Amino acid sequence: MAKYSTGGGGRHDGDSCELCGRETGNLRRARVAGASLLVCSDCAPHDDDASTRERRREERRGGEDRGEPENRRKRAARNAARLADASKGDSKRWEEEGTSYEEDRLPYLVGGYGDVVEAARQDAGLTVEELAAELDVDEDEVLAVEQGRAARARVGGSVVRAIEERLGVDIVDE
Repeated sequence: MAKYSTGGGGRHDGDSCELCGRETGNLRRARVAGASLLVCSDCAPHDDDASTRERRREERRGGEDRGEPENRRKRAARNAARLADASKGDSKRWEEEGTSYEEDRLPYLVGGYGDVVEAARQDAGLTVEELAAELDVDEDEVLAVEQGRAARARVGGSVVRAIEERLGVDIVDE
């Protein structure tokens, strides 16, 4: 039978893997991408049902059940779910108050802007704290710009412009 068969039609002689075509007498039934196929031991890990069972087994075995710290993915998923739950039914606020996306919008920044800002600040002989105090902005905002995560940290465009002006750098992609 041809590779990537759905297993639903045609003749099958029972001695070749329906996924890779390898001839072997040792085949087993597996569900791969929704199709029930006879697969060899090399293709068996692609079994959707087996991977689901293994994932569930791992969840039961690991993490909090054994008193170990919760893994990063679980924490992220739990936080995302918490945020989604908190925002349900909160659309009235947006309808009444609107949004302020244009108020202090972050402009497009050049690639590697964080390294440029950090080098310019060091060349100016300033610490992050001193630059933040001089510009009257939060230290976290200056750090976010230097670390190249201004968008994720929701740094305003006015902060970026102030840093540009004070350090004499061009980091806005115009």
